[in-house]
Amino acid sequence: MAGTTKYTQFIALSPELVWSVLGDVAQWPEWNPGVRDVRMHGAVEVGATGDYVPDGRIAAQVHGRLGKPFTITALIPERELTIEQPEPAGTMRLTWRLTPRDGGTELTQELRFSGASAAAMRAVVRPFIETDARVNFSRLARLAGLVPAEDALTVVIAGGTGALGTQIAADLICRGLHVTLLTRRRNRALPFRQTEWDGRSVGAWAAELREPGPLAVINLAGKLVDCRPTAANIAELRSSRVDSTTALVAAAGLRDTPVDYWVQASTTAIWSDAGETRCTETTALPIGLPQMTGVAQPWEEAFDPARADHWTVLRTSIVLDPDAPALKRLCQLTKAGLGGRVGRGDQWFSWIHIEDWLAIVRAALGLDPEVSLPDGILVAATDNPVRNAELMAALRKHLHRPPSPPTPAAVLGVGAVVLRTDPALGRTGRHATSEVLPKTGFTFRYPTLAEALTDLLPH
Repeated sequence: MAGTTKYTQFIALSPELVWSVLGDVAQWPEWNPGVRDVRMHGAVEVGATGDYVPDGRIAAQVHGRLGKPFTITALIPERELTIEQPEPAGTMRLTWRLTPRDGGTELTQELRFSGASAAAMRAVVRPFIETDARVNFSRLARLAGLVPAEDALTVVIAGGTGALGTQIAADLICRGLHVTLLTRRRNRALPFRQTEWDGRSVGAWAAELREPGPLAVINLAGKLVDCRPTAANIAELRSSRVDSTTALVAAAGLRDTPVDYWVQASTTAIWSDAGETRCTETTALPIGLPQMTGVAQPWEEAFDPARADHWTVLRTSIVLDPDAPALKRLCQLTKAGLGGRVGRGDQWFSWIHIEDWLAIVRAALGLDPEVSLPDGILVAATDNPVRNAELMAALRKHLHRPPSPPTPAAVLGVGAVVLRTDPALGRTGRHATSEVLPKTGFTFRYPTLAEALTDLLPH
């Protein structure tokens, strides 16, 4: 069985400059910390061999003793480099391709495993080669000499060390922007400028919003919703969002002028379990404030549009990304034989591919000349929601798993207790789409679930 995955990122440098790093295989550990060391046995050319050592004490020891040398099997200067690594009962093939684009280069990393051991070797190798690929590309861009222009947009990202925060930070850095993360605790593994804040009050961090030049704020701060629905957790979900937004708004009020762009995170879960209602930007919120409505509504209300010249309240659906919690959990359940529909299976699942989400955020920051977003609420979801039964069937197909029996709601409740999560995340849903995006010139790169999963999962 073979398995191939791809990661693509635009870098605002010429292919020649990107190749100056990528084409020197010995520099691989300098932009991918998952690789500890690379030693070539000669010049970088077709047929040359070398050894790489993955990071991690045990992995390094095992690979050092049992791993065979890799071979460069394809090399086109400033265009393509392929290495093949023999694996037990199979082969790993890693290819980097450079494609010239207006203003820079599109870098694609393709990882393919073949042979009887393909699935097992992917599980072993992926953490070192693929995890945080976009963050690694931002390291490569800086190593290749990418430096933001003095008048480039500065983007301050609150909650920037989370799954979506690191993705958009890396993407913007690769495009030549200044990026600063506001975080409660610095993550030294991230190659981004980070400033600590408490997420509740205006402090020294507010100086980040007074830097000269054009400024944007992306507010993603908030506790993960993947937790037990206790009163204490719900209160923390709410306060972590409302308090951080209030603090950002207050800090922006200390400026002489409004922020140029503000992307305020929210969620399509603001409609709670919407049943068959077709939710768009103008759909009224439910009465009674169930869990996520009671969290998301005050979160949105804490934002003050007067603090920005251009603003977007981004109601995001489930973002499909191999490194994000949602798709990881769904794949784990499917592989464990729990890939059947949940309950009746007719609950709606609204979603968006990570690449399309990033494209919407860039448009909200005025970075896409072909897309003009109006100020206001915007739903970040494809035009093609699916029901839970369709979702689970698609996952089984892409993960090559046989049909699974349905998961009764009672069983889901017990499993949620064991996994310390909220069963409502699986048994409720909503049909959310945007009536604004089609009028702006925006086009989804991955409009259907089949296209998204084909891109995101090994195939």
